[in-house]
Amino acid sequence: MTENKRVLVVGAGGFTGGFIVAEGLRRGYEMWAGVRESTSRKWLDDSRIHFINFDFSRPESLSAALSTALPAGEKWDYIVYNLGATKVMSYMDFSRINYDYLRHFTTALKSAGMAPEKFLYMSSLSAMGPGDEKNYTPFNESMIPMPNTKYGASKLKAEMWLEMDGMPYIIFRPTGIYGPRDHDYFLMFKSIKKGFDFSVGFRKQLLTFIYVEDLARAVFDALEKAPVKETYDISEPRAYTQKEFRRMSAKAIGKKLVVPMRMPLWGVKAVSVVAEKIGVARMKPSTLNRDKYKIMKQRNWNVDISKAQHDFAFSPCVSLEEGIKKSVEWYKSEGWL
Repeated sequence: MTENKRVLVVGAGGFTGGFIVAEGLRRGYEMWAGVRESTSRKWLDDSRIHFINFDFSRPESLSAALSTALPAGEKWDYIVYNLGATKVMSYMDFSRINYDYLRHFTTALKSAGMAPEKFLYMSSLSAMGPGDEKNYTPFNESMIPMPNTKYGASKLKAEMWLEMDGMPYIIFRPTGIYGPRDHDYFLMFKSIKKGFDFSVGFRKQLLTFIYVEDLARAVFDALEKAPVKETYDISEPRAYTQKEFRRMSAKAIGKKLVVPMRMPLWGVKAVSVVAEKIGVARMKPSTLNRDKYKIMKQRNWNVDISKAQHDFAFSPCVSLEEGIKKSVEWYKSEGWL
Protein backbone atom coordinates (compact mmCIF):
# COMPACT_ATOMS: atom_id res chain seq x y z
CA MET A 1 0.00 0.00 0.00
CA THR A 2 1.36 3.43 -0.93
CA GLU A 3 0.45 4.94 2.45
CA ASN A 4 3.07 2.68 4.06
CA LYS A 5 5.84 3.83 1.75
CA ARG A 6 8.07 6.82 2.34
CA VAL A 7 9.36 8.96 -0.51
CA LEU A 8 12.12 11.55 -0.26
CA VAL A 9 12.34 14.20 -2.99
CA VAL A 10 15.77 15.84 -3.02
CA GLY A 11 15.54 19.27 -4.62
CA ALA A 12 11.86 19.56 -3.70
CA GLY A 13 11.97 23.35 -3.68
CA GLY A 14 12.49 23.63 -7.43
CA PHE A 15 9.84 24.05 -10.11
CA THR A 16 9.47 20.33 -10.84
CA GLY A 17 10.11 19.19 -7.26
CA GLY A 18 7.00 20.82 -5.84
CA PHE A 19 4.78 19.01 -8.34
CA ILE A 20 6.47 15.68 -7.58
CA VAL A 21 5.78 16.13 -3.86
CA ALA A 22 2.15 17.06 -4.59
CA GLU A 23 1.65 13.99 -6.76
CA GLY A 24 3.10 11.75 -4.05
CA LEU A 25 0.68 13.19 -1.50
CA ARG A 26 -2.20 12.66 -3.91
CA ARG A 27 -1.26 8.99 -4.17
CA GLY A 28 -1.08 8.51 -0.42
CA TYR A 29 2.69 8.33 0.11
CA GLU A 30 4.46 9.70 3.16
CA MET A 31 6.27 12.57 1.46
CA TRP A 32 9.56 14.07 2.53
CA ALA A 33 10.98 17.24 0.99
CA GLY A 34 14.77 17.52 0.92
CA VAL A 35 15.64 21.22 0.79
CA ARG A 36 18.26 23.73 1.79
CA GLU A 37 17.69 25.78 4.94
CA SER A 38 17.18 28.87 2.75
CA THR A 39 14.78 27.22 0.27
CA SER A 40 11.39 28.89 -0.10
CA ARG A 41 8.53 26.66 1.03
CA LYS A 42 5.86 28.68 -0.75
CA TRP A 43 4.81 25.71 -2.90
CA LEU A 44 5.48 23.17 -0.15
CA ASP A 45 2.82 24.34 2.28
CA ASP A 46 0.86 21.11 2.76
CA SER A 47 0.92 20.17 6.45
CA ARG A 48 1.50 16.50 5.54
CA ILE A 49 4.96 17.21 4.12
CA HIS A 50 7.97 16.23 6.25
CA PHE A 51 11.13 18.28 5.75
CA ILE A 52 14.80 17.45 5.89
CA ASN A 53 17.50 20.08 5.36
CA PHE A 54 20.63 19.28 3.38
CA ASP A 55 23.82 21.33 3.19
CA PHE A 56 25.59 20.11 0.06
CA SER A 57 28.41 22.58 0.63
CA ARG A 58 29.34 20.38 3.62
CA PRO A 59 29.33 16.79 2.31
CA GLU A 60 30.36 15.48 5.71
CA SER A 61 27.03 16.68 7.16
CA LEU A 62 24.85 14.62 4.81
CA SER A 63 25.20 11.27 6.59
CA ALA A 64 24.20 12.81 9.92
CA ALA A 65 21.22 14.59 8.35
CA LEU A 66 20.03 11.35 6.78
CA SER A 67 20.56 9.05 9.75
CA THR A 68 18.87 11.37 12.26
CA ALA A 69 15.80 12.14 10.13
CA LEU A 70 14.14 8.76 10.73
CA PRO A 71 14.01 6.29 13.62
CA ALA A 72 17.00 3.94 13.80
CA GLY A 73 16.86 1.16 11.22
CA GLU A 74 14.28 2.87 9.03
CA LYS A 75 14.73 4.45 5.59
CA TRP A 76 12.90 5.88 2.59
CA ASP A 77 11.45 3.30 0.21
CA TYR A 78 11.93 5.56 -2.80
CA ILE A 79 14.16 8.57 -3.38
CA VAL A 80 13.66 11.03 -6.23
CA TYR A 81 16.81 13.05 -6.86
CA ASN A 82 15.64 16.23 -8.57
CA LEU A 83 18.52 18.50 -7.52
CA GLY A 84 20.49 20.18 -10.28
CA ALA A 85 21.57 23.41 -11.95
CA THR A 86 20.53 24.46 -15.46
CA LYS A 87 22.42 27.76 -15.49
CA VAL A 88 25.56 28.70 -13.60
CA MET A 89 28.06 31.54 -13.36
CA SER A 90 31.05 29.27 -13.89
CA TYR A 91 30.91 26.13 -16.02
CA MET A 92 32.79 24.29 -13.27
CA ASP A 93 29.64 24.68 -11.18
CA PHE A 94 27.78 22.30 -13.50
CA SER A 95 30.10 19.47 -12.49
CA ARG A 96 30.08 20.50 -8.83
CA ILE A 97 26.30 20.75 -8.51
CA ASN A 98 25.09 18.14 -11.00
CA TYR A 99 27.77 15.51 -10.36
CA ASP A 100 29.62 16.08 -7.08
CA TYR A 101 26.47 16.74 -5.07
CA LEU A 102 24.91 13.50 -6.34
CA ARG A 103 28.08 11.54 -5.63
CA HIS A 104 28.27 12.91 -2.08
CA PHE A 105 24.60 12.15 -1.50
CA THR A 106 24.64 8.52 -2.63
CA THR A 107 27.86 7.94 -0.70
CA ALA A 108 26.20 9.34 2.44
CA LEU A 109 23.12 7.20 1.82
CA LYS A 110 25.16 4.03 1.73
CA SER A 111 27.24 5.13 4.70
CA ALA A 112 24.03 5.57 6.71
CA GLY A 113 22.73 2.19 5.50
CA MET A 114 19.77 3.89 3.86
CA ALA A 115 19.94 2.89 0.20
CA PRO A 116 16.31 2.85 -1.04
CA GLU A 117 14.39 0.25 -2.97
CA LYS A 118 14.50 2.58 -5.99
CA PHE A 119 16.43 5.79 -6.68
CA LEU A 120 15.01 7.91 -9.50
CA TYR A 121 17.45 10.43 -10.94
CA MET A 122 16.16 13.38 -12.97
CA SER A 123 18.65 13.80 -15.79
CA SER A 124 17.98 15.60 -19.09
CA LEU A 125 17.61 14.88 -22.78
CA SER A 126 20.59 17.24 -23.18
CA ALA A 127 22.76 14.36 -21.97
CA MET A 128 22.28 12.89 -25.45
CA GLY A 129 23.73 15.77 -27.48
CA PRO A 130 22.50 17.00 -30.90
CA GLY A 131 21.32 13.67 -32.38
CA ASP A 132 20.33 13.25 -36.03
CA GLU A 133 19.80 16.69 -37.55
CA LYS A 134 19.53 15.44 -41.12
CA ASN A 135 16.75 12.84 -40.99
CA TYR A 136 15.42 13.86 -37.56
CA THR A 137 15.50 10.32 -36.17
CA PRO A 138 13.82 10.38 -32.74
CA PHE A 139 16.06 9.95 -29.70
CA ASN A 140 15.86 6.56 -28.00
CA GLU A 141 17.64 5.00 -25.05
CA SER A 142 19.85 2.72 -27.18
CA MET A 143 21.66 5.66 -28.79
CA ILE A 144 25.15 6.55 -27.59
CA PRO A 145 25.12 9.88 -25.68
CA MET A 146 27.39 12.55 -27.15
CA PRO A 147 26.63 15.76 -25.20
CA ASN A 148 27.97 18.97 -26.70
CA THR A 149 27.21 21.21 -23.72
CA LYS A 150 28.77 21.51 -20.28
CA TYR A 151 25.29 21.04 -18.81
CA GLY A 152 24.59 17.88 -20.78
CA ALA A 153 28.03 16.47 -20.00
CA SER A 154 27.51 17.02 -16.26
CA LYS A 155 24.17 15.16 -16.36
CA LEU A 156 25.71 12.26 -18.29
CA LYS A 157 28.57 12.14 -15.80
CA ALA A 158 26.00 11.84 -12.99
CA GLU A 159 24.23 9.03 -14.84
CA MET A 160 27.51 7.16 -15.21
CA TRP A 161 28.19 7.57 -11.49
CA LEU A 162 24.89 5.91 -10.63
CA GLU A 163 25.72 3.00 -12.92
CA MET A 164 29.10 2.51 -11.21
CA ASP A 165 27.85 3.19 -7.69
CA GLY A 166 25.49 0.23 -7.54
CA MET A 167 22.45 2.32 -6.57
CA PRO A 168 19.11 0.76 -7.72
CA TYR A 169 18.61 3.64 -10.14
CA ILE A 170 15.97 4.67 -12.63
CA ILE A 171 17.09 7.53 -14.87
CA PHE A 172 14.68 9.97 -16.48
CA ARG A 173 15.80 12.11 -19.43
CA PRO A 174 12.91 14.57 -19.84
CA THR A 175 12.69 17.03 -22.71
CA GLY A 176 11.49 20.62 -22.16
CA ILE A 177 9.49 20.76 -18.91
CA TYR A 178 6.83 23.47 -18.71
CA GLY A 179 3.77 24.38 -16.68
CA PRO A 180 2.56 26.77 -13.96
CA ARG A 181 5.37 28.43 -11.96
CA ASP A 182 8.02 27.78 -14.63
CA HIS A 183 10.12 30.86 -15.46
CA ASP A 184 11.87 29.84 -18.70
CA TYR A 185 8.81 29.24 -20.88
CA PHE A 186 7.09 32.14 -19.14
CA LEU A 187 9.58 34.47 -20.83
CA MET A 188 8.46 33.11 -24.21
CA PHE A 189 4.78 33.65 -23.33
CA LYS A 190 5.61 37.15 -22.14
CA SER A 191 7.30 37.93 -25.46
CA ILE A 192 4.35 36.55 -27.44
CA LYS A 193 1.95 38.70 -25.40
CA LYS A 194 3.98 41.71 -26.57
CA GLY A 195 3.51 40.53 -30.14
CA PHE A 196 6.88 38.96 -30.88
CA ASP A 197 8.05 35.36 -31.08
CA PHE A 198 11.81 34.91 -31.22
CA SER A 199 13.32 31.75 -32.67
CA VAL A 200 16.83 30.70 -33.60
CA GLY A 201 18.13 29.58 -36.97
CA PHE A 202 16.40 29.07 -40.31
CA ARG A 203 16.54 25.29 -40.65
CA LYS A 204 13.65 23.04 -39.60
CA GLN A 205 13.48 22.45 -35.85
CA LEU A 206 11.40 19.82 -34.05
CA LEU A 207 10.55 20.63 -30.43
CA THR A 208 9.21 18.35 -27.73
CA PHE A 209 7.65 19.11 -24.37
CA ILE A 210 6.38 17.46 -21.20
CA TYR A 211 3.81 19.11 -18.95
CA VAL A 212 5.11 19.17 -15.38
CA GLU A 213 2.15 17.27 -13.90
CA ASP A 214 2.56 14.54 -16.52
CA LEU A 215 6.23 14.27 -15.52
CA ALA A 216 5.28 14.02 -11.84
CA ARG A 217 2.81 11.24 -12.65
CA ALA A 218 5.47 9.44 -14.67
CA VAL A 219 7.87 9.58 -11.71
CA PHE A 220 5.51 7.60 -9.48
CA ASP A 221 4.37 5.27 -12.25
CA ALA A 222 8.04 4.38 -12.79
CA LEU A 223 8.73 3.98 -9.07
CA GLU A 224 5.75 1.66 -8.78
CA LYS A 225 6.19 -0.38 -11.98
CA ALA A 226 9.53 0.11 -13.76
CA PRO A 227 12.55 -2.17 -13.27
CA VAL A 228 15.70 -0.69 -11.78
CA LYS A 229 18.89 0.09 -13.71
CA GLU A 230 16.93 1.42 -16.66
CA THR A 231 16.95 4.80 -18.44
CA TYR A 232 13.90 6.45 -20.00
CA ASP A 233 13.43 9.34 -22.41
CA ILE A 234 10.38 11.32 -21.27
CA SER A 235 8.30 13.50 -23.58
CA GLU A 236 4.86 14.03 -25.00
CA PRO A 237 4.59 11.46 -27.83
CA ARG A 238 4.85 13.98 -30.67
CA ALA A 239 7.06 16.85 -31.79
CA TYR A 240 6.04 20.40 -32.70
CA THR A 241 7.39 23.24 -34.79
CA GLN A 242 8.00 26.72 -33.44
CA LYS A 243 5.09 27.91 -35.59
CA GLU A 244 2.73 25.48 -33.82
CA PHE A 245 4.00 26.58 -30.41
CA ARG A 246 3.50 30.22 -31.38
CA ARG A 247 -0.04 29.62 -32.65
CA MET A 248 -1.10 27.74 -29.51
CA SER A 249 0.48 30.33 -27.20
CA ALA A 250 -1.08 33.30 -29.02
CA LYS A 251 -4.49 31.62 -28.87
CA ALA A 252 -4.20 30.96 -25.13
CA ILE A 253 -2.97 34.49 -24.42
CA GLY A 254 -5.57 36.09 -26.68
CA LYS A 255 -3.04 37.76 -28.97
CA LYS A 256 -4.24 37.98 -32.58
CA LEU A 257 -1.05 39.25 -34.21
CA VAL A 258 2.35 37.83 -33.33
CA VAL A 259 5.36 38.67 -35.49
CA PRO A 260 7.84 35.78 -35.84
CA MET A 261 11.41 37.03 -35.38
CA ARG A 262 14.01 34.57 -36.64
CA MET A 263 17.52 35.32 -35.49
CA PRO A 264 20.54 33.93 -37.38
CA LEU A 265 22.69 31.53 -35.38
CA TRP A 266 25.76 33.75 -35.62
CA GLY A 267 23.79 36.65 -34.11
CA VAL A 268 22.47 34.55 -31.22
CA LYS A 269 25.96 33.22 -30.55
CA ALA A 270 27.36 36.74 -30.35
CA VAL A 271 24.59 37.88 -28.00
CA SER A 272 25.12 34.76 -25.86
CA VAL A 273 28.80 35.55 -25.37
CA VAL A 274 28.02 39.13 -24.34
CA ALA A 275 25.17 38.10 -22.04
CA GLU A 276 27.40 35.53 -20.36
CA LYS A 277 30.10 38.13 -19.68
CA ILE A 278 27.55 40.56 -18.29
CA GLY A 279 26.27 37.80 -16.00
CA VAL A 280 29.78 37.14 -14.70
CA ALA A 281 30.33 40.87 -14.11
CA ARG A 282 27.07 41.07 -12.16
CA MET A 283 27.86 37.85 -10.27
CA LYS A 284 24.53 36.42 -11.49
CA PRO A 285 24.05 33.47 -13.88
CA SER A 286 22.76 34.56 -17.28
CA THR A 287 19.79 32.74 -18.83
CA LEU A 288 21.44 33.22 -22.23
CA ASN A 289 25.01 31.94 -22.49
CA ARG A 290 27.25 29.89 -24.79
CA ASP A 291 26.02 26.62 -23.34
CA LYS A 292 22.38 27.65 -23.75
CA TYR A 293 23.13 28.76 -27.31
CA LYS A 294 24.11 25.19 -28.25
CA ILE A 295 20.83 23.92 -26.82
CA MET A 296 18.85 26.56 -28.75
CA LYS A 297 20.82 25.75 -31.89
CA GLN A 298 19.87 22.08 -31.75
CA ARG A 299 17.39 21.20 -34.50
CA ASN A 300 16.13 17.79 -33.40
CA TRP A 301 14.41 17.18 -30.06
CA ASN A 302 12.15 14.41 -31.35
CA VAL A 303 11.76 11.53 -28.86
CA ASP A 304 10.72 7.89 -29.03
CA ILE A 305 8.96 7.07 -25.74
CA SER A 306 8.04 3.46 -26.56
CA LYS A 307 10.35 2.02 -23.87
CA ALA A 308 8.63 4.01 -21.10
CA GLN A 309 5.24 3.11 -22.57
CA HIS A 310 6.16 -0.57 -22.43
CA ASP A 311 7.84 -0.68 -19.03
CA PHE A 312 5.48 1.42 -16.91
CA ALA A 313 2.58 2.37 -19.22
CA PHE A 314 3.81 5.94 -19.63
CA SER A 315 1.01 7.96 -21.22
CA PRO A 316 1.07 11.76 -20.97
CA CYS A 317 -2.43 13.14 -20.43
CA VAL A 318 -1.82 16.79 -21.33
CA SER A 319 -1.20 17.87 -24.92
CA LEU A 320 0.93 20.92 -25.61
CA GLU A 321 -2.12 23.00 -26.53
CA GLU A 322 -3.92 22.08 -23.30
CA GLY A 323 -0.75 22.51 -21.23
CA ILE A 324 -0.10 25.98 -22.66
CA LYS A 325 -3.69 26.94 -21.90
CA LYS A 326 -3.37 25.71 -18.29
CA SER A 327 -0.04 27.50 -17.86
CA VAL A 328 -1.24 30.80 -19.32
CA GLU A 329 -4.36 30.71 -17.12
CA TRP A 330 -2.13 30.28 -14.07
CA TYR A 331 0.23 33.09 -15.12
CA LYS A 332 -2.75 35.38 -15.61
CA SER A 333 -4.34 34.44 -12.27
CA GLU A 334 -1.05 35.15 -10.48
CA GLY A 335 -0.52 38.45 -12.27
CA TRP A 336 2.51 37.27 -14.24
CA LEU A 337 0.87 37.93 -17.62
